[in-house]
Amino acid sequence: MAGGRRDKVQSIRGSRIAIAIVIGVLLGCVFAFLFPHGFLTLNSPIQNRRIVTSNVQTGTSCESPERVNMLKADIASLSETNAGLKKRVRELTEKLRLAEQGQDNAQKQVMVLGDQHKVGPFGTVKALRTNPTVVPDESVNPRLAKMLEKVAVGKELIVALANSNVKSMLEVWFTSIKRVGVTNYLVVALDDQIVEYCKTNDVPVYKRDPEEGIDSVARTGGNHAVSGLKFHILREFLQLGYSVLLSDIDIVYLQNPFDHLHRDSDVESMTDGHNNMTAYGFNDVFDEPSMGWARYAHTMRIWVYNSGFFYIRPTIPSIELLDRVADRLSKQPNSWDQAVFNEELFFPSHPGYEGLHAAKRTLDFYQFMNSKVLFKTVRKDAKLKKMKPVIVHVNYHPDKLPRMKAVVEFYVNGKQNALDAFPDGSE
Repeated sequence: MAGGRRDKVQSIRGSRIAIAIVIGVLLGCVFAFLFPHGFLTLNSPIQNRRIVTSNVQTGTSCESPERVNMLKADIASLSETNAGLKKRVRELTEKLRLAEQGQDNAQKQVMVLGDQHKVGPFGTVKALRTNPTVVPDESVNPRLAKMLEKVAVGKELIVALANSNVKSMLEVWFTSIKRVGVTNYLVVALDDQIVEYCKTNDVPVYKRDPEEGIDSVARTGGNHAVSGLKFHILREFLQLGYSVLLSDIDIVYLQNPFDHLHRDSDVESMTDGHNNMTAYGFNDVFDEPSMGWARYAHTMRIWVYNSGFFYIRPTIPSIELLDRVADRLSKQPNSWDQAVFNEELFFPSHPGYEGLHAAKRTLDFYQFMNSKVLFKTVRKDAKLKKMKPVIVHVNYHPDKLPRMKAVVEFYVNGKQNALDAFPDGSE
């Protein structure tokens, strides 16, 4: 009985499903006939483009000349904008390339400068000290390039800046250079009077092209102001591939300085130091008793390089040094060029500051002698008096000209008491 009832229920369910299927098929046929493209018609991008194109083509045939010209102007404007965008893309691509080049510079420098090597035994490892020189670029100053070809010897020369304010010292300066047989030297004249004066005395001279800002300082500036110009002017010499022995005018030459250079660093400079400690550096212990056990703090000290006499090679770090100093002096007009020169050369990298990675050498302070060493120490020592320095720089004393002449009398003419009348310092 129960089985019969179950069969009947299943039969009814099957009939309902069959009826639903038949109804669905009939409705599908009806809708397919009435709505062959469906309920919602979505225009494809291709169809839209065709319609727009058709409309434009249809409208164009009926457009006025003014409308056509306006459309042409729009096209030209868009083309110009597109060109600008392409240029911007190229610039950004180049910046990206340079940024990628900046990654792992140390590794890339090793790849450029030579093959990588395994570390040798203890005590045999020596780091690279001498940076490669830049590729000369004569286009920066063709006129100067031609002059340097005639004046320089071995791609190096002495360079000094001078205006009419130092004419008397300039004569002592170039006379001493000629006396020791140096021919590769050049005076950068900062005014026309110096040009004529040098030509009259058969001194190689170069007058820069006019440049506003620099010329006003060059004509009327004092010793420190003129000294600051050299960092800007020297850049072209280095770009042309020449090593420069930069010289102030208050210097007496007693030997050929090129015979006493090492040429292993970006910068070789005379020092303002007066003994081994101050010239070459020393451990200066600072005492702070309130710290108790840690009262003694060790510091490293060295007296500054003299920015009035240094040898600089045409390398990337050297040019960066000139750029840094020139930039700071232009923004900090009250700064002393020698202080800025040393800060940029010695300060290490630290938060907010990227230090200069330049190799440097301190020249022998008895050979490249400052006037403090001469008048406080050497002239009072019987043995030291017998030594002839390469140069004497009268940088510590304001009475420069009479002391320069006295140096000539003592070392050149042999007058033993020529230095005696001067005090150790200035009065």
